[in-house]
Amino acid sequence: MTGRGTTTSVESLLNRRYRLLGKGSPLFYDKPLHIVRGEGVWLYDAEGRRYLDAYNNVPHVGHSHPRVVEAISRQAATLNIHTRYLHENILEYGERLISTFDPPLSMAMFACTGSEANDVAMQMARLCTGNKGFIATDFAYHGNTTAVWTVSSFFTAREDRLPYVQTVPAPDSYRVRAAFSDRNLGDAYARTVQDAVDALHADGIGVAGIIFDTIYSSEGLPDVPQDYVRKAIDIVRSAGGLYVADEVQPGFGRMGDHMWGYQHYGVVPDIVTLGKPMGNGHPISAIIAREELVEAFTGKKMYFNTFGGNPVSCAAALAVLDIIEDDGLVAHAREVGDYVQRGLRELKHKHQLIGDVRGRGLFFGAELVRDRKTLEPATAEARQVVNAMRDRGVLISKIGMHDNILKMRPPMPFSTEHADLLLSTLDECLAGT
Repeated sequence: MTGRGTTTSVESLLNRRYRLLGKGSPLFYDKPLHIVRGEGVWLYDAEGRRYLDAYNNVPHVGHSHPRVVEAISRQAATLNIHTRYLHENILEYGERLISTFDPPLSMAMFACTGSEANDVAMQMARLCTGNKGFIATDFAYHGNTTAVWTVSSFFTAREDRLPYVQTVPAPDSYRVRAAFSDRNLGDAYARTVQDAVDALHADGIGVAGIIFDTIYSSEGLPDVPQDYVRKAIDIVRSAGGLYVADEVQPGFGRMGDHMWGYQHYGVVPDIVTLGKPMGNGHPISAIIAREELVEAFTGKKMYFNTFGGNPVSCAAALAVLDIIEDDGLVAHAREVGDYVQRGLRELKHKHQLIGDVRGRGLFFGAELVRDRKTLEPATAEARQVVNAMRDRGVLISKIGMHDNILKMRPPMPFSTEHADLLLSTLDECLAGT
C-alpha cells in the first residue's frame, strides 16, 4: 500500500468513525494510528511499520501471547456459559487469585470491566456500612458507570459529583515538598481526608468508604508522602468507612516489589478491584473482599453478571497468572523499572524540561516543566514530545492535572533492550522540543 493510499485510508477510517461514533470519541496522537496487529511489546500499523508499545497495560503479558490465545481458543471450542452453572474454571481461577492476596481478603466476585468492579465495590461499601458518602482524590479515574463517574474527578466537574462525594488533593510531593518534611506533608494531606469526613458527617451522609488507585495513575504517579495512606485509612475506618483499593492499573505485579500496589503502603484494604490486564485483553474484572462483606452484600442483594467470570475469560486469566509466575514477571518489572528510572534521571540532568521523575516498576513517568523554580507546567511541550515519539515509532501518553506528565506503562515483557530504545528516542524528542 502506498503512502498516499495509506493517508487516504486513514482519512476514510476517520470519516467513518466520526459518522458512527461521533467526533468526541477519543483517539491517541495528532496523527491517529491504524493498528492492525500486535506481538509482545510491538504494535504494527496497516503499512507494516512497527511501534514499540510503552503505554498499553491491557496486554499485560504481551500482545497476542500464544499461551493466552491457546487457552481462549481451547475453552471457546468447548464451552462458554454464564456462572449460574458449576464450572471448574471460575473456581480454580478464583482460588489461585485469592492466594495472592493478604488475609482477610478471601472471597471474589467477577465482572467484565474495572468500571463494573468499582461500581459493585461502592454498592457493597454502602450496603455494609449503611452510609452513602465516598472520598476520592481530586483528579482520579475509577470508571464510567453512573455511580463510579461521581468519584472519577478526572472527568467530572465539582458541581457534578453530588453531595455523596468529597474529593481530597492528590498527594503530590513534588509541587509542595519544599514547605514540609515528609512526615508533616503526610499529616497535611491526611488532614484533608479528615476534613472530607467531617463534611460528609455535617451533611448527615456518613462515610461508606474511600477509594484510591494505589499508584495514583491519573493523578500523575506522585511520590506519596510517608505514612499518608495509613493515616488516611485510619481516619476513614474510625468514621465507619471502608478502604477500596483500585488495582485496575497497578495490579498483577506491575509495581515490581509486590503483586498488588496496596502492599507498598502496608495497609490491607477491605475491598480490592481488578480489571484491565486481568485477561490480557479478554474482558474480565473482579472484586476481592473480606468474607463478611461479600456474604452480607450477596445476602441482601443478588449480584449476577452474565459474562463476569465465564469459562473463556477465566481460562485467559489463568494463563496470565501462569505466565506471570513462570516468567518471573514481578521481579522482571522491578529490575527493568529500576533500569528505566536510572535512565530517566540521567535525561533529567541533560534536559531542563524534565522537572521530576516518578513511578515504580513498569509504570513510570516524567513531569515536564518550563521552569524548575516556578514549576510552570509544560503542557504544550508534553503533547509535542508524545507526538514526536509516535512519529519515531515509540508509543507513550501523558497524564496529570496539567496534562504535562509523560506516562509510560508497557507490557510486562518489556526488556532493557526495549528500555534503551525508549530512552534514546525520548532523548531525541526532548532535544527537539
